[in-house]
Amino acid sequence: MASVFQRILQAQRMYQIMLMSKRNVVGVAVGYKTKHGEYGDEPSVVVLVQQKMPLSALSADDVIPSEVDGVRTDVYEIGHVVAQQANHRDRFRPVIPAGVSMGHYQITAGTFGSVVRDRTSGERFLLSNNHVFANSNDAQVGDAILQPSPLDGGLDPSDVVARLERFIPLRYIEDGIPTPDPAPDPGPNPPPPPGQPPQPSGCDIVDTLVSVSNMVARISGSERRIQATGQQAADQQAAGSQSAPDVEMPEPAPATINASMFSASLDNAVDAALARPLNNDMFDGDTLGIGMVDGVKNPTLGMRVRKSGRTTGVTSSTVTLLNATVNVSYTTAEGNKTARFTGQVITDAMSQGGDSGSLIVDADELKAVGLLFAGSPVATIFTPIDAVLNALNVEIGV
Repeated sequence: MASVFQRILQAQRMYQIMLMSKRNVVGVAVGYKTKHGEYGDEPSVVVLVQQKMPLSALSADDVIPSEVDGVRTDVYEIGHVVAQQANHRDRFRPVIPAGVSMGHYQITAGTFGSVVRDRTSGERFLLSNNHVFANSNDAQVGDAILQPSPLDGGLDPSDVVARLERFIPLRYIEDGIPTPDPAPDPGPNPPPPPGQPPQPSGCDIVDTLVSVSNMVARISGSERRIQATGQQAADQQAAGSQSAPDVEMPEPAPATINASMFSASLDNAVDAALARPLNNDMFDGDTLGIGMVDGVKNPTLGMRVRKSGRTTGVTSSTVTLLNATVNVSYTTAEGNKTARFTGQVITDAMSQGGDSGSLIVDADELKAVGLLFAGSPVATIFTPIDAVLNALNVEIGV
């Protein structure tokens, strides 16, 4: 077979200039000959044309010969070939694909993830993150959603394409920490019963937790703590600069740790919101650079995934961790806050600031896997798609 291909490659080299000179021809390659649209097993010199045309529409000079140098030819129609330079930050009209710049009129930049349908009413909505469409809770239903995002030149009212419909409120750790009433001084601690070690006080318990954390870090060889933080921090700071300083490595601060921070009532499952399009005809369900997503599937370890986002375009990575609990930093009207998420999925880095809201899609088929909402220079974090759809009572699809 190798010798056969060598012969075909030689024929291609000999006749390529002649074939490329014909009208309607845009390329020449080597491949298998097709019959009735199906690929066969006969190698051939393949001529690429913008559009297949009947012989009657071609001059004698433009007809593709059936063979060159004794090698069969075939004709593939591939259309008009252009450099795919569409910028995900552009203003898209009249049709707006998913995977491009979009956001609440008061944020910097984010990404429109997908068209979805309400499970009850069948209405079409646009899907993204709370911090992209609802400004991290600091928004009102009916607020303007712009395409492109404000940082990319979107203006209110000329670029309003949707209105905030609903969102899942974010729970912040700082908002859930109660302020205790002053307690009377109990006086000196009584000595422990004979043979029983002293019991730790509240601060001692916190110190113990920090000591255990530090011990684990020392065992693993780490000198610092890594806290996964929100994509929005980069959105606010440098969404237009291709950098995303989303990893914080603070020194341990025992005084800031409070037992109430570990309450399950403060957990978040999703960072998600919906917008109602002003004109449904502007959204056909296509995702820029990926295509029409037509279903969902669960993420698995080792799965290859991809996304189309405002800042980094189409990128891919591998799922490395499942069921992750992470603390994510947000910038709010009241200052920086932290939200703890459970049940999340982590991949190697595949996003930067402004990619929040991107739909995560299986690399091998057009199935949605999750919704991207956070990241760092070394990791991307997304929520399994079923959790997002169930929380909002919607389905993927146009």
